[in-house]
Amino acid sequence: MARVTTTNRRAALRAGAGLVAGGALAAGCGTGPKTTAAAQSTTARTTPDSAVRSPSPTRPAPAPRAYPGQPAQITHGPRTRPRVALTFHGQGDPAIAHTLLETAERHGAHLTVLAVGTWLDEHPDIARRILDGGHDLGNHTQRHISVNDLAEADARKEITDCADRLSRLTGSIGTWFRPSRAPTASALVAGLARQVGYPHVLSYDVDSLDYTRPGAAAVTRKVLSEVREGSVVSLHFGYEDTVAALPGLLTELDRRELRAVTTTELLS
Repeated sequence: MARVTTTNRRAALRAGAGLVAGGALAAGCGTGPKTTAAAQSTTARTTPDSAVRSPSPTRPAPAPRAYPGQPAQITHGPRTRPRVALTFHGQGDPAIAHTLLETAERHGAHLTVLAVGTWLDEHPDIARRILDGGHDLGNHTQRHISVNDLAEADARKEITDCADRLSRLTGSIGTWFRPSRAPTASALVAGLARQVGYPHVLSYDVDSLDYTRPGAAAVTRKVLSEVREGSVVSLHFGYEDTVAALPGLLTELDRRELRAVTTTELLS
C-alpha cells in the first residue's frame, strides 16, 4: 500500500480548495448569500484536528491589545495621518490569497487578514505565511455564518473555535476580531469577543463591495472615491476582481501619499 505523506495531504487539501473556491467559501460578508451552518460543518469535519499543526514560529505572533481612546467597535483610525488599512476577509482559493499578499509586499504595503477558521483548517500553512509577511492576522469566526443571529452559546463557539485555530497555528488568538456576515457586531457578540480576549471589534468605513464581483475597475473606483486618512477598507480574498484591482489601487494610494499599513500600525 502506498504511503500517504504530508506533501500528499497538502496537495489533496489544495485541490479540494480549488473545487469550492467559487462557492460557499468565496461568499462575501454583509449582503452576500448566506452559507448554512450544516454546509460549513461538513467542510470543518473533512479536516481532522491533527491537520491543524503547531508550527515552529519564525517570529512571535502578536496578541490583541487595547487602544485607549478608541471605541469598542473601530471603524477607522486617526484622520490626521496619511495612513489607511486594507483589511481582507480571509477565505477562498489560497492561490489568490498568496497573489494578493505578494502584490502588497512588492508595493511595500501590509494588510490585515481576518481569517475564517475552516479556511485555516484546510490551509494551515497560510497563517504563518501572513504573519511572516509582516501582515496582521485576526479572527473572522469559525464557519463564516451570520454570527449576530446566533444564540449566545453558538456565537461564543464561533469566536472561540477560530481563536483556538489561530492559537494552535501561531501561539496567539490573533490581533483582531471581525464578525462574519455583518459590518458591526451586536452588543452580545461584541461582549463575547471581549470575554475571549479581543478588546475591540474591527469594523470599517469603506466597503469595496468586491464580493459582488463588479469588476476590477468598479472595485478600484469605489475604494478611491471614499478612502481618506485613517480609513479601514473592507476587501476579500477569493475574488479575481480584487486581485486585478489591487496593483492599481496601491499605486493610486501611493500617488495620494496614503500608506497602506496594518490596522495595528494605523492605530499605534
